[in-house]
Amino acid sequence: MLNTGTLIGLALGMRHGTDPDHLAAIDGLARIRPRPTNGIFFALGHGLFVMLLAVGVGRIVSDRLAGLGPWVLILIGAVNLWRLLSGTLRNARAQRPVVVQPFVLGVVLAAGFETSSQLATLLFAGRMNPWILGAAFSTGMVAVDGLDGYFAASTQRLAENCDGRGQAVSRLLGIIVVVFSFGLGGAELLGVEIDRFVLPLGLALFGTDVGLRLWARSATRDREVTGLASICGPSK
Repeated sequence: MLNTGTLIGLALGMRHGTDPDHLAAIDGLARIRPRPTNGIFFALGHGLFVMLLAVGVGRIVSDRLAGLGPWVLILIGAVNLWRLLSGTLRNARAQRPVVVQPFVLGVVLAAGFETSSQLATLLFAGRMNPWILGAAFSTGMVAVDGLDGYFAASTQRLAENCDGRGQAVSRLLGIIVVVFSFGLGGAELLGVEIDRFVLPLGLALFGTDVGLRLWARSATRDREVTGLASICGPSK
């Protein structure tokens, strides 16, 4: 049986997984390297760093990386903006820069964005085993961010295969990624307090993401049933 502290850590992890900076980073990453494991590795990197903070050994690294997180989020937004403006949907197979590796990205954003649920976890670490709490917190994040990463990669694959609905959803979510990446990164750099907006924004974004992606996938299932196939034009 799970004790109360572990359940709270799990719930806080799931709550933290819906933070808009997580969703913007994972969704933006999917448009650069559409792999279904992006969200899982992002959450594992993020959770590991929170765990190190909870046991008291990550503060020095956090102080040095804190200023990098907002800039990385803005960089993701800039790359996605360029892809939107250029009409690029397909991904070249060239070597990716380290910034787009999900585990490293999760670590950097954990150091750069200490949101309310993350801070709450650190407070609970003083009342229970920080390793158990950290594991529960990471499990909650993996569940939410892993689901988001899977759907993000699936939608991007549909767009690359010239699925009309997948392309429309990909472009719309690309715009959302750019807005949130610039907005959240800029707010952090300017010192604007947005904690009271994080939960409603995150839940709204997560619900929108999942709803649009399920809508895009439903078109593929309809074509499979009817035997219709999409016609793919020249790749951009």
